[in-house]
Amino acid sequence: MTDADLIRRDLAVLWHPCTQMHDHESLPLLPVARAQGAWLHAADGRRWLDAISSWWVNLFGHNDPRVSAAIRDQLDRVAHVMLAGVTHEPAVGLAEDLLAAAGPPFKRVFYADNGASGIEVALKMSFHWWRNAGHPKRTRFVAIEGGYHGETLGALSVTDVALYRETYDALLNAPTFAPCPAPRRGETPAQAAVRAADGLDALLGEHGDTICAVIVEPLVQGAGGMLMHDPAWLGRVRAACDRHGVHLIADEIAVGFGRTGTLFAHAQAGITPDFLVLSKGLTGGFLPLSAVLTTQDVYDAFYAEYRTRRAFLHSHSYAGNPLACAAARAVMATFREEPVLDRVAALGAALEAAMAPLADLPYVANLRRRGLIGALDLLADPAAGTPFPWQDRRGLRVYCHGLEHGALLRPLGHVVYFMPPYCITADQIRFMVDTARAGILAATDDARPTQVAVTAQSFDPAALEL
Repeated sequence: MTDADLIRRDLAVLWHPCTQMHDHESLPLLPVARAQGAWLHAADGRRWLDAISSWWVNLFGHNDPRVSAAIRDQLDRVAHVMLAGVTHEPAVGLAEDLLAAAGPPFKRVFYADNGASGIEVALKMSFHWWRNAGHPKRTRFVAIEGGYHGETLGALSVTDVALYRETYDALLNAPTFAPCPAPRRGETPAQAAVRAADGLDALLGEHGDTICAVIVEPLVQGAGGMLMHDPAWLGRVRAACDRHGVHLIADEIAVGFGRTGTLFAHAQAGITPDFLVLSKGLTGGFLPLSAVLTTQDVYDAFYAEYRTRRAFLHSHSYAGNPLACAAARAVMATFREEPVLDRVAALGAALEAAMAPLADLPYVANLRRRGLIGALDLLADPAAGTPFPWQDRRGLRVYCHGLEHGALLRPLGHVVYFMPPYCITADQIRFMVDTARAGILAATDDARPTQVAVTAQSFDPAALEL
């Protein structure tokens, strides 16, 4: 089958996620026939460097042999069995691996199918804990401005990206949003941390007796624009939660498993949350799985005789799937047995060096990096912080240029970012950034006419372009 045949068949039957399908009247789909390491391959021989790890999931690259072998081995044992009233080695072993890696006070693991479902579990578990503890007035959550936690209704309720919230607002619970800790113009990261933490503390002081939990993305707010903050903010958030007696939920779906330079991002602040939500890289990009780690105190609030009706009755058919757990165990073994974090540190330094010259481009601002995540903003006037009109879709132009020149770059609105797999080389990093540089120059050349038609649908500049 040719690439063209595959694309034709796709457009006849599929509805792609996070996509205005009308765009594909002029924007070709990427026909992937094979993937290996950092590369995606088409049937006709073309290839693209996966600069975003396929939505941040492929930690060690595509078709990592260690994870592949673990899945093949598990296939000959048990492919799937429900976890309610049943147990199996991959689920138990993975829970032991995760708890050993995360350390105290985590004592329990609850599995779900994907990141947003993991967020739903943590939100419901916190709410239900307060109900079981005799505090039924605690029904609300505090989220962070610019945060993103998923697109199921509960996760969307604590998400602050207008493109996703606006349409479904009538269906959503209304959280209280605390200040974003990313630096504003003229602020240092340390100053931003104090400002945002003071704002959260004041908010909890006013509403704390109605709040279940504060939910945060440690160190990097991903889909909201790769907003990065000082780890000191997390320390202040933990202290504020303790002071006002509310839970802290750490959404490490995107930033866990080494992305920020440590196995878990919250460790850089020397704190632990009450709930730790993990997904994406958990299985190395092979299979869907999420895990919510929590404390014995939380678990004990649900442990009682059946007649008390205190049980956490939440379920997913594929929770703790043996194949997914086997893949995740291989991921955890790789972290234990290989110098993954050392490699991330070296690659992060190479990424920062490769990105440095981008600061000289006329429409680029706010170069930033944390671990193996790099980002920059495309602005019409960087000095004033003025964005391009969203209708220009400058990020989409960068994406199109990347596809034409062998790199899968998928900007978040006006934010161009890099989140490659850990198997990438320094030479490939330079190629990735050089391709983005050329794409940025093409996308910000005002003499170049817009190549992609803009639909009447609303696009928020901080939201996903495609």
